[in-house]
Amino acid sequence: MKKILLVIMVCSLASAAMAQAEVSGEKHSVATNSFWANWFVQANVAGTSFWSSQEQQSVKFGKLFKDYRTNLGFSLALGKWFTPGLGLRTKFNGIWGRSIISEDKALNASKYWTLQEQVLFNLSNMLMGYNEQRTWNFIPYIGGGLGRNMSYNTYAMGFSVGLLNTIRLSRKVAFNIDINYGSYESAFDGFGAGGDNKLSLKGRDRAIAAEVGFTYRLGNSSWKASTDIDAMQALSQSEIDALNAQLEDLMSENDRLNQELENAQQPAPAPQEPVTVTQLVTAPVSVFFNLNKAVIASQRDLQSVAELVAVARQQGAKILVTGYADSQTGSADRNRILSEQRAEAVVVEIVKMGFPREHIETVAAGGVDTLSPVTYNRRATVEIKAQ
Repeated sequence: MKKILLVIMVCSLASAAMAQAEVSGEKHSVATNSFWANWFVQANVAGTSFWSSQEQQSVKFGKLFKDYRTNLGFSLALGKWFTPGLGLRTKFNGIWGRSIISEDKALNASKYWTLQEQVLFNLSNMLMGYNEQRTWNFIPYIGGGLGRNMSYNTYAMGFSVGLLNTIRLSRKVAFNIDINYGSYESAFDGFGAGGDNKLSLKGRDRAIAAEVGFTYRLGNSSWKASTDIDAMQALSQSEIDALNAQLEDLMSENDRLNQELENAQQPAPAPQEPVTVTQLVTAPVSVFFNLNKAVIASQRDLQSVAELVAVARQQGAKILVTGYADSQTGSADRNRILSEQRAEAVVVEIVKMGFPREHIETVAAGGVDTLSPVTYNRRATVEIKAQ
């Protein structure tokens, strides 16, 4: 029995040392799950050493593992994690123990049980962040409850502290190594108050146990990553910037139309020789992108592109797509490549609308600062090119 307890304790320390080097996996914040999620059950074999409030002399550490004060038992537990770092479990422990009245293990034999409610603190998740793939979890706990010595028909209140180590075997199953200490009223071993034992609280019965077994997670055992509020705000701001830039384009087009109307009211100039001039007609339509991305930020932008494509098809005209990046972020080479990628991303969408690829021209304008604020320049423009 002494060897079994020592081996279990050594395994616990070894697993802790191994886990200190673990850094793999991504950690993230999580959202609270429903009440029915993150339940678990545990079953362990327990090796326990007992000592009594009646013992008049201090118990040396080596004598804690003598066979007249140790016995094997088992524990069962049902628990729930309310957050990745905080949980509760109801734990039953028993049933073969020792009441230390002699150095005869047969004479000391007794049967008992304890039932406690325990608060679990997963320090691995608290200190390093939740990681579903983490191999080892370091979980101190504290609890209290009722104990009964069935051999002597006595009851006693008690408390416990312990350290639960769980080693992940699969998504549902973990291996347990649980080291714990319990302190009980002096009637726990079937006898009244006694001596002064320096190993624990005065006048109480005590037990130290090492347990090994398994945890099985019930139902949904993982935690969902919480919503990235910063990312949502950034995306919302990008859409606002896109709308503002489209409004600026419409205002520019309105100014152009007003200018054309004003010019139309002027006297017609004298006839001149006809000259063929290639010009861009209709206002450009903008499609916007997020920082350092070539994925269209909002599909709403493509509605205006579809209307422009319909006009170009009716006129038999070509389409010009110009990609841009903002000049304040990224190198010149990176911005040139990014503007080209943005133009091509829009071309792909136009081709999906049924417009022939050979009638589309592209220009990579690189990083510019023509619009203010500079975020407006993260775009591609689409316009009709006529001869």
